[in-house]
Amino acid sequence: MSRQSITFTEPNDEWLKAQVNKNEYSSKSELVNDLIRQARKQQIQIDWVRAKLDKAEKSGFTKDNKNEILAQSKSLLNG
Repeated sequence: MSRQSITFTEPNDEWLKAQVNKNEYSSKSELVNDLIRQARKQQIQIDWVRAKLDKAEKSGFTKDNKNEILAQSKSLLNG
């Protein structure tokens, strides 16, 4: 594992410390690694949705562009 030195803004550092103090994580490093894992997982999901939207848009199934499809999907999800 590589060692890094990073600087946080005061509000972010206070939030990190609060999470550690609540025993949610044993260290700020553990929390930052967890946040990065979550962001990577989210990016995989975003890439999957983008690929599906691109494929649907290119298939000629709809004349809507990907922004319109995304807006419709969000509308359906949000009720």
